[in-house]
Order: sequence, then structure tokens, then C-alpha cells
Amino acid sequence: MAQRIVLNTISYHGKGAIAEIPNELKARGYKKVFVCTDPDLIKFGVAAKVTDVLAEASVPYEIFSNIKANPTIENVLDGVKAFKDSKADSIVAIGGGSAMDTAKAIGIIIENPEFSDVRSLEGVAPTKNHATFTIAVPTTAGTAAEVTINYVITDVEKKRKFVCVDVHDIPEIAVVDPDMMASMPKGLTAATGMDALTHAIEGYITKGAWEMTDMFHLKAIELISKHLRGACENTAEGREGMALAQYIAGQGFSNVGLGIVHSMAHGLGALYDTPHGVANAIILPTVMEYNAECTGEKYRDIAKAMGVKGTETMTIEGARTAAIAAVKKLAVDVGIPEDLKEIVKEEDIQFLAESAYADACRPGNPRDTSVEEIVALYKKLM
Repeated sequence: MAQRIVLNTISYHGKGAIAEIPNELKARGYKKVFVCTDPDLIKFGVAAKVTDVLAEASVPYEIFSNIKANPTIENVLDGVKAFKDSKADSIVAIGGGSAMDTAKAIGIIIENPEFSDVRSLEGVAPTKNHATFTIAVPTTAGTAAEVTINYVITDVEKKRKFVCVDVHDIPEIAVVDPDMMASMPKGLTAATGMDALTHAIEGYITKGAWEMTDMFHLKAIELISKHLRGACENTAEGREGMALAQYIAGQGFSNVGLGIVHSMAHGLGALYDTPHGVANAIILPTVMEYNAECTGEKYRDIAKAMGVKGTETMTIEGARTAAIAAVKKLAVDVGIPEDLKEIVKEEDIQFLAESAYADACRPGNPRDTSVEEIVALYKKLM
């Protein structure tokens, strides 16, 4: 069977990379930009770093920021209307997963109006046209939405998130500038960093993993383990390391899928508005324990990438224990809660488990599961 890799056409990395945005727009003849971002990034002046570059280069733009932390169908529909009203011909998405996921859905619907109800984009929708030309500028080091073919939208009415997978949604250009991430507070840095680690670990052990994506995931695990603590302390080295690490993880998991850590986390975001990275970080060690026997020698590789010494001489059980312990230690060091006691309500567990089982990430999990087993995992996390 042929393996497929889908990546950005162009990506820029490093301090000051946002200066390339006007050059790329002008080279392609685009006349007006639809800036898709969120209210906090406007409030704290982060989006202005990019809009100032656009203004200095005399590139007209219009801002859309009606986006929630877990973007909704309504946010997407509002964005589609705003894009049409703006007469823009291109998109610059500035933010974390919420802004970029919204921008992806808007761009897809603009070019594929038959999917304008949004819900029909769930799963692998048969779109025909690539999304509106998009440059994605991440402001968090975690989601890697700038390099993935996935996006997640919240259906408020049905109290669930749905995952969309579409090769037509990937931004043509990613601009990964660590200066755009420097203002992230410690808690958000920790949460998004652990989200990136979850991407790398789940991507490494998913059923679809293969040699090329393994390369991305192991390097991402190594870099995250080395740099996340520093990023939480806002060191330049930590920020730069995490900016690269999360992008590398995205290059991998976007092409092979994830597992039930994400399936279980999606429900928490939909029901309680739990930050996605926090949910992933809490769930990850418990699901690693659950999956361990179906992963061969891969936990030994994870432990080694995380800096654990002596992995070569460990038993397979010892290596698995060491990998899980290293993940737990990193989560504790950056201030992630250890359980779901303050988040999940007992009466919601059955609904959450059913939602997780129906989630698009679940089939990629290395261990086949059931609603009953997911219920047990939620209860263990309580």
C-alpha cells in the first residue's frame, strides 16, 4: 500500500519570519487579506505584530475575530459571511488551533459552497477544491494546525466536537516565528506543549505510523522534553525549541492520525470548554498504560527520546514504565493537574465515552477499544 505525506508548500521558521508574509502575498498577486484571529490576540497586541507588517507593506486587510476557544459552527458561518462581505481574496490565520481551525473551515466552504452547512465536513469530506489561499501564523507551540490536514469544530447543539480531515485544507504557507509565541502565559505554554507531546506520542504509536512519520515524532518528543520547561519560563531557547518541535510533530501526526487520548479530550472541550492541551496532558499517561501491550518496543524509543538513561538494558516492561513516568514527570513539572476530578461530572461519563468512541481519532488507537473500556478509563482518571 502506498503511503502519503501532505505538507505545506512553503514554511518559514525563526525569529522575524513574519516579515515574509507580504512578500508571499504580493508574489502571488493577492490584493486583500482576511485576517482570522481571536479576541485575546487582538486585546494583547499579538495579532498587531502581523497586521503592522501588512500595513507597512501597504497590504489591505480586514480582521475577523468572532472565534471561541473551541470554535463553533456559528463561528465558521459568521466567518464565511464576513469573508464574502470583505471582498478579500486570501486568508492570514493568526493564533492557536481555534483561529486556524476556523480559518480552514471558512476557506474550504468559500471554495466548496456545497458544504456550507459545516456539519457535512465531518470526517473525510469529498471536497473538490483547495481552500482559499492561506498563510498560517501560530501563536502557540502545540496544535501544529498550520501544517495539518485536520481541523476540529464544536457542535454546540449536539454537545460534541467533530473532526474534519481534508488534504484541501492545509495552509499553503506556514510562518512559525517564536516571537509570536513569546507572550503566551505559563499555563497556556504548558498546556499547548503537552498537546504537542501528545501529538508526537500518539502519532508514533498509532496504527498508521510508518518510518517517515516515526522520524518526525521521535525528534519532536526529544525536542519537547528538552525545551518545554524552558518555554514555560519564557526563555528564548525554550520558545524557539518548542516552536520547531510542535511543527515537526504536526508533520507526522497529520499524515497518520492519533488515538483515544484525543478522542477522550475532544468531549471535555465540547462539554466543559476544557482547554484541549490540558485535557490531553491529563489523559495521556493513563491511556499510555492502557495501550502499552500493543506498542512493541516503541515505549523504549519514547523513553530514550525523553532523556531516560539506561533504556537499552531495561526489560520491555521496565521501558514502558519509564516512558510513562517520564511523561508524568514532565506534566507535573509544568503544572498540569494529575486527574479529572475538578473537570468531569460522574453523570456525564457515559455520554463522554460514547462521544469518544464515535470520534474520528479512535480507530487509529493501537489497541482496539469499546465504550465500556473508555468509561473505565474516565473513571480511573477521576
